[in-house]
Amino acid sequence: MSFDKTIHLPVTVDEAFALITQPERLRRWQTVAARVDLRVGGEYRWTVTPGHNAAGTFEEIEPGKRVVFTWGWEGGGDLPPGASTVTITLEPKADGTSLRLVHDGLTEEQAAAHAMGWNHYLERLVAETSSANGAGGDEWAWAPDPVNHLTSADASLAVLLGVLRNITADDATKATPCEDFNVAELLDHLAGSLVSVGRALGAEPVDPKEAMPEVRIAELAQPTLEAFARRGVEGAVDMGFAELPATTVAGILNLELLVHAWDFAKATDQQVAVSDVVSDYVTELARQTISEQVRANGSFAPEQPTAETAGSLERLVAFTGRSITL
Repeated sequence: MSFDKTIHLPVTVDEAFALITQPERLRRWQTVAARVDLRVGGEYRWTVTPGHNAAGTFEEIEPGKRVVFTWGWEGGGDLPPGASTVTITLEPKADGTSLRLVHDGLTEEQAAAHAMGWNHYLERLVAETSSANGAGGDEWAWAPDPVNHLTSADASLAVLLGVLRNITADDATKATPCEDFNVAELLDHLAGSLVSVGRALGAEPVDPKEAMPEVRIAELAQPTLEAFARRGVEGAVDMGFAELPATTVAGILNLELLVHAWDFAKATDQQVAVSDVVSDYVTELARQTISEQVRANGSFAPEQPTAETAGSLERLVAFTGRSITL
């Protein structure tokens, strides 16, 4: 069985090729995170939705014309990485590009499931190229099921990148709810945290300091979260200064991603769209991580009061010591 669909995109074939192969473009319409080695024999790994990672190998690449790659799911049972093949063909038209996607090597049940997925993401690709606001946030990345340390981190990253995407160089000196950091300094802090955790997990994230904020953080978060997915949350992690339970490190990572998303949004007059499923879960992680001893050493201010009508995210940031009236 196969899935076969053709859509029209109001962009050039080169622009369309970038949208289907470059991590920064893939994150706009299909993935939360993406690693791409764009060469024949090169591998890719895409976090399509929290906890669901597609992987495979590029078999054919004709820039601006065609790309063929194997496809499967990590931990996917009957469709592991490399078990099926996706072919995307681009054809120039007077008013844009015709894109045909064919997914071969599926059972009838798999074809039905992937038809639902591809239809969803191809609609988002059309929106990304034809709408002034792009595809926007993906509702499928909204509330992971099941929610755990790692799927929550994926979802929190999606929230954070949605905020960072709108930050420009003009925002660098704006104050944030973190008293010690402006926007540029908070970006450096977050980048440093992702590098530290990534290296402790055996990854080698490289900080692209001159990149735009969304690209910089995405390129550091992807290898760190991938390393955590490989390792799991059992046992302890040597952070250099101390060995910490892996669950604690994952909890800290969740806090860094989601709470700083709120910080950046407040600093730049944006709204944060996050599911209560995620913010409630990260709040529970925060309660396990932020003890009175941790507050006493200055890492977090005392918990701040909230109104009875406060939402889940507001209660989380108030627990971390931030005033939600800022």
